[in-house]
Amino acid sequence: MPLPGVSGDRKTRRDPAPDTDLIPAGLIKEVAKKLMSRAAISIPQDFKQGVLQLEKQEKNPLSRFVLKQINLNYDIAEADGRPMCGDTGLPRWYVKMGNECRSEGGFFALERALREATAESTHEIPLRPNRVHPITRKDYDNNLGTHAPEIQYAFEPAGEWLDLTTVHKGGLFGTDYRMLFPADGIPGIKKFFLDTMVEFGRRGMACQPAVVGIGIGGCKDTTMRIAKEAACLRPVGDRNPDPQLAALELELQTLGNSIGMGPMGFVGSGMVVDAHLEVAYAHTGGMPCAIHTFCFASRRATARIAPGGEVTFRGDPQWFTDYYRREGI
Repeated sequence: MPLPGVSGDRKTRRDPAPDTDLIPAGLIKEVAKKLMSRAAISIPQDFKQGVLQLEKQEKNPLSRFVLKQINLNYDIAEADGRPMCGDTGLPRWYVKMGNECRSEGGFFALERALREATAESTHEIPLRPNRVHPITRKDYDNNLGTHAPEIQYAFEPAGEWLDLTTVHKGGLFGTDYRMLFPADGIPGIKKFFLDTMVEFGRRGMACQPAVVGIGIGGCKDTTMRIAKEAACLRPVGDRNPDPQLAALELELQTLGNSIGMGPMGFVGSGMVVDAHLEVAYAHTGGMPCAIHTFCFASRRATARIAPGGEVTFRGDPQWFTDYYRREGI
């Protein structure tokens, strides 16, 4: 009997001869389940180092204690093999593949493998089943449903590999959007950023310390998307290749840590682990801006699957490539 939320339609057919260039659907599911476990339990090393650095710099005793306990919680989760936060967020998938990549069963089998991995991992890890129908509250108890989990795709010009990244993102707070205009300029971006950080911190809406992603430009959906990707898919310390944007990232990080708020909303200076900024070309009359924070449970995990079945796990999703940011044809 198929899992609720996973299509069970299958046609009986004679299997063709094995194709060694195909990435097996079973392997995709196996790797996806390992990624789900890694993301829930083991915080990426780059983020852990960022929090450790904030702890060293924090002067407020209470905030320093909170940061110390957060780091201790990371270690306990790995030692016990249990999710490091009781709210395991909303699992989502980022799929990147080389142009010559071929997987068994195509995209249908790929998405089925990711949905099955999500459902099974929810019970086996376990994860909190957070996904419900927004109106009826119907719950399959496995983090599946309509448009859930989200699966986003990107492609690269060459290669036969398949990259899978899972992000377990908190789904309640930590996002804001504002339509700015060209005359607002960089000062307008800074004002929106500070307004949002103060509001998030004052109302306890972001579970700091966090990586903050800032999206500027594009349509509203694009702005929100690149802000989330900037927060969730770039490692701490990564800088935008545009020197002006890289300098603004560092300035926003400093601004975010200068407003007197620290971890979990306490008085301090350790609110922003890093600031990542991404842009998209926009309508000439506007400058839309979105801000998205991850949280102290910065949960992500990535693996590359090669056609021969070799699997390589890594910490950097490598989502933002030169090709992904390309400006021309």
